[in-house]
Amino acid sequence: MKLIFAGTPDFAAAALAALIAAGHEIALVLTQPDRPAGRGMKLKPSPVKALALEHGLTVEQPVSLKTPDAQAMLTEVNADVMVVAAYGLILPQAVLDIPARGCLNIHASLLPRWRGAAPIQRAIEAGDAESGVVIMQMDAGLDTGDMLLTHKVDIAPTETGATLHDKLAEAGAEAIVAALAELDQLVEETQPHDGVTYAQKLSKAEAEVDWMQDAETIARRIRAFNPVPGAFTVLEGQALKLWLAEATDGNGRPGEVLHADANGVLVAAGSGAVRVTELQAPGGKRMGARDFVLGRAPLAGTLLGA
Repeated sequence: MKLIFAGTPDFAAAALAALIAAGHEIALVLTQPDRPAGRGMKLKPSPVKALALEHGLTVEQPVSLKTPDAQAMLTEVNADVMVVAAYGLILPQAVLDIPARGCLNIHASLLPRWRGAAPIQRAIEAGDAESGVVIMQMDAGLDTGDMLLTHKVDIAPTETGATLHDKLAEAGAEAIVAALAELDQLVEETQPHDGVTYAQKLSKAEAEVDWMQDAETIARRIRAFNPVPGAFTVLEGQALKLWLAEATDGNGRPGEVLHADANGVLVAAGSGAVRVTELQAPGGKRMGARDFVLGRAPLAGTLLGA
């Protein structure tokens, strides 16, 4: 099948790799413009661009798809389908109408739950027991199109944003290959009106831990925001990143370190306590609690977030 592929991050690159392996003709790849990255802030291509160039595919990086020139470029391809995965640009109706069989989106949630920008993190944050990917026929709404195929995955009690991302990237890659293979047989399913939720874009401001919250909520947020935007608290006036945590029993002033050893840094919450097992000091590397505690003044009694 002749395809246009539109995507940018690793999640999308997994799908592109699967489509290449399945033998589809990828006539054009669209991805976001190169962005400054790293300490030197040098321009870096997206994972999708890097993969596409490895395979000798044509890559374009328009800043908008609303211009006549961009739409003419897409029309000239004469594609059967455009596959869209975490692309980052809005597709106007004029673009949705260009491919002969429309545009298919790989969305990382069980629609209509978690429409929007951050479905992976919001599912963990909310304590959902499962997530998944939906192959959706795109329309002009925000993740409102008809569903063609659904692939569910369990969310483990220790799931992080990183681990669920990888599960869903793999599931999405498998699902889009299956959907294209079965496109003539798949029946479009209208999304139900009940159960709609929105996954708001992540912000750095919400990543600061509020120790007044209950332990379960805090632990889920720490895991959900690993690696982006990265949960943190304040220790001695500096940001301390918190990467892995679990809820447990404990009593104390919210934010107070109750105990710290190789098993974790135990911090009192509004209800219960949070055992943080992986941390990162300012300017340092991510490390387990054992290494973090070694050589450091005793933390018990310290108030975090103050």
